[in-house]
Amino acid sequence: QVQLVESGGGLVQPGGSLRLSCAASGSVFSVYHMGWYRQAPGRSRELVASIRTSGGADYADAVKGRFTISRDNAKNMLYLQMNSLKPDDTAVYYCNRPHGTLFSWGQGTQVTVSS
Repeated sequence: QVQLVESGGGLVQPGGSLRLSCAASGSVFSVYHMGWYRQAPGRSRELVASIRTSGGADYADAVKGRFTISRDNAKNMLYLQMNSLKPDDTAVYYCNRPHGTLFSWGQGTQVTVSS
């Protein structure tokens, strides 16, 4: 089983940037495709970016061109670079597998985009 700990969130003005991190422990991280999800108040959790073991990535239309997902398998780390942030990006962000049997959810990290 893999344990997930997200960090890096905060309050940022529209147009700003943040870099989220996800530390994975407990299993062989490199064999899993991974993704970033977000959940805004009153909305269901949605997958915004995923990265395959090969390094290929996919993005939801809402974040394409603004967010970049990456991974460092040697450090068991997953990242999400978020640029040109908008108020609609405000949510709690989580990492997990993008499909299949999900790991237990971490606590997430809050991102608030507001002036």
